[in-house]
Amino acid sequence: MTWVIIAILAIVVIAIIYTIATFNGLIRLQQRADEGFSDIDVQLKRRHDLIPNLVETVKGYASHERQTFENVTAARNAAVAATGPEAQAQAENQLTGALRQLFAVAENYPDLKASQNFLELQNELTDTEDKIQAARRFYNMTVRDLNIKVQSFPSSAIANARNIRERDFFEIEDPTDRAVPTVSFGTAPAPGA
Repeated sequence: MTWVIIAILAIVVIAIIYTIATFNGLIRLQQRADEGFSDIDVQLKRRHDLIPNLVETVKGYASHERQTFENVTAARNAAVAATGPEAQAQAENQLTGALRQLFAVAENYPDLKASQNFLELQNELTDTEDKIQAARRFYNMTVRDLNIKVQSFPSSAIANARNIRERDFFEIEDPTDRAVPTVSFGTAPAPGA
């Protein structure tokens, strides 16, 4: 009879330890996802802060391109106001498209392309885009791990009991938005080349 009691106690202790370890693992993943999303926010804020300087620099050279400047400003404001991974991803997609238009305008102004201020801003923006991409990868990797645990049994029972839910990925929906805006400072190819 004592072996039966010991076996039952061992099973109960193992179940308690498993429950605690699984719950702590879920909490750890939630915290990592929060950290990853915070990293994305920091880089997006940096990007949003660079854009007005870039627009002002281009405005000095291309004052008649008003609609492009308004589009970039509106897209930036929408991106700053967006909350949550899905809304931010959509707003950032719009902002990337607007920045492409701005860089296309810059292509028409050789003096602007040679401006040290413009080049520095462009390099900063490219560096920020790389950091955003790295932060998105970290966040999405953590969200993937959390979602697997939330969906898998028996950890799903613990997640449901503690109201731990799946999270949305930070995704880019339009494949054309996956590319970093680029500006070529080379000479144009000869006609027919």
